[in-house]
Amino acid sequence: MSAHTGSCRCGLIATEAGAEPFLRSYCHCRDCRKQTGAPVMAFVGFREKDLTWHGEAKTWRAGGVVRSFCGHCGSQIGYRDDKLPGEVYLALGFMDEPERYPPTVHAFSRRRLPFVHMADDLPHFDGFSVDR
Repeated sequence: MSAHTGSCRCGLIATEAGAEPFLRSYCHCRDCRKQTGAPVMAFVGFREKDLTWHGEAKTWRAGGVVRSFCGHCGSQIGYRDDKLPGEVYLALGFMDEPERYPPTVHAFSRRRLPFVHMADDLPHFDGFSVDR
């Protein structure tokens, strides 16, 4: 399989992963909706040690989570959680070939907006999809 790459809209921030992702998930929580401006977020989890970065993202911290974005084009890049050291969760839209990373679970399913209907048989979690 070819490398896993991601980049922002303008191309100033990019990454390449030297290993397979360990998680692919939808998230229905309010924080992710606020961050993305979308009714649901999808993300891909990689180990920090497996990522090579090009360019420097802007960040902001809230509630133990550091979110990153491109300071030029504004594209969301992803986030790191203080309770999950060594892990980076990249926004599916940041990935250059998002079709390669279909989510395998839903997190915070109880918080799903009532008009969002996703016909799949994926596991649903009422909270986080990973142990924190």
